[in-house]
Amino acid sequence: MEINYALIGKRIRETRKQRGLSAEELAEIADLSTVYISYIENAKRKPSLESLIKISNALEITIDELLYGNLLYNPTEYQTDIDLLMADCTSTEKRYIFEVLSAIKNILRINDWHLSSRHNYDADNPNDY
Repeated sequence: MEINYALIGKRIRETRKQRGLSAEELAEIADLSTVYISYIENAKRKPSLESLIKISNALEITIDELLYGNLLYNPTEYQTDIDLLMADCTSTEKRYIFEVLSAIKNILRINDWHLSSRHNYDADNPNDY
């Protein structure tokens, strides 16, 4: 199994921005260099376990949230993405989003539309779909 370091870097960058932190601020909190944070976010360096722990602590998230998407079986796939998307939403906005997602799910199931090999969606390359 190959680890997707680009995905880990993307999650770090997205979470950092969601928290309103610059790369410099994250580096300072995590006690790492700004250049190293940049290298990790751009998948130019493979972070050590120690660095990942420092970063996850600085971002106040779990290691699982950084690594998800790299697991063969991941029952919470997209959960972090959804949480990040909705983090700045009001209660009303969250309710509307929930209602829209529920309707989409029902439509997919009613029409028996499933992601099969014929409809293979690659989340990392959505424009290829």
